[in-house]
Amino acid sequence: MTESDIPHAPGLLPDAIHRAANPGTVLLRLETTHSREGNLDGAWWPRSRDIGAELPALIRVLTGHLGPITRVGLDATAWDELPTRLVIDDQVVHIDSFSVGDDTVLITRGDQDHFSLLVVPPHATADAARVAMARAVRADNVTHAAQILIDTGTHQAHLIPAEEDSRTGEERHEPEE
Repeated sequence: MTESDIPHAPGLLPDAIHRAANPGTVLLRLETTHSREGNLDGAWWPRSRDIGAELPALIRVLTGHLGPITRVGLDATAWDELPTRLVIDDQVVHIDSFSVGDDTVLITRGDQDHFSLLVVPPHATADAARVAMARAVRADNVTHAAQILIDTGTHQAHLIPAEEDSRTGEERHEPEE
C-alpha cells in the first residue's frame, strides 16, 4: 500500500506523516503570505529551548525548499540566550527578538517573503504535538498559533514564583492569568 492509498480525512495529514512527527520535525505548507489562506505556513517542534542547537537544522530544511533565509523572528523570553545572528552553512541569518509569545517563529526569505511557523513547545507529548502540527498546516486553518497550543494542551503556562502550600508544606506553582 502506498501513502496515497492511505485513507484520511480531508484537510488532515496522512497517518504516515503523523507517525513521522518527532521533536525537531518541520511540517511545511510553503505558501507566501501574499496567497495563503490559513494563518500558518507550517509547524516546528524543537527538542529544546537552545536556539543555537535547534535553529540550524530548521534553517537548512527551509533553505532547501525556499532558498536562502535572511531573518528569523523569535520571542526573546522563550529561548535560551538569543544571539543577534547565526552563521549557518556560510549564510548569515539575522535573528530578531520580540516578547510576543513563543507560539510562532517568523521566517524571512529575501526582503518581503514571510513565513509563519507554529512552534510546539519541547515539553509537548508526541500525540499532542502531532495534533497541533497537523492543525497548523491545514490549508484552511484560521486559528492563531496560541489557540492551537491551548486547544491541544501543548501550551506552556507561565509560572509565578513558588509558594509553600500551608497544608502540605510543599512548594506549588500557580499559572499566571
